[in-house]
Amino acid sequence: MLSADHFRTVILTVTDAPAGAEVRCIVLAEYWPILLFIGVATGLGLVLLALGLLAGPRRPESEKLSPYECGFEAFEDARMRFDVRYYLLAILFIIFDLEIAFLFPWAVVFKSIGLTALIEMALFLLLLVIGFAYVWKKGALEWE
Repeated sequence: MLSADHFRTVILTVTDAPAGAEVRCIVLAEYWPILLFIGVATGLGLVLLALGLLAGPRRPESEKLSPYECGFEAFEDARMRFDVRYYLLAILFIIFDLEIAFLFPWAVVFKSIGLTALIEMALFLLLLVIGFAYVWKKGALEWE
């Protein structure tokens, strides 16, 4: 078994190095807390899973094992095709959600960035409003 001395920093003298220079080789000493944390987390997870398997009730019934979909029996295959409008609406949500992601940092530093940044953000928001109006006019936001 390795002792704690094996995990310490080792100082080597290299013949190619200039006179008096030392080369440090770091062996597992710096990674010991991370390895300990990973070990404890893995052990705790395994212990909790084992406790759940040992102490948990096991009463399989047909109702418990049946697929559940919003309180009623599934009426179609789970691999059915979705309408393209669903994906379009999801993409539009992401676009306008990213708009907010740009607005928050800008608002935090607004006082220090000046009038130029205000004009740039106004143009950015104007382009987004134009895009939103276009999408709305095309009927992409309506769900039939």
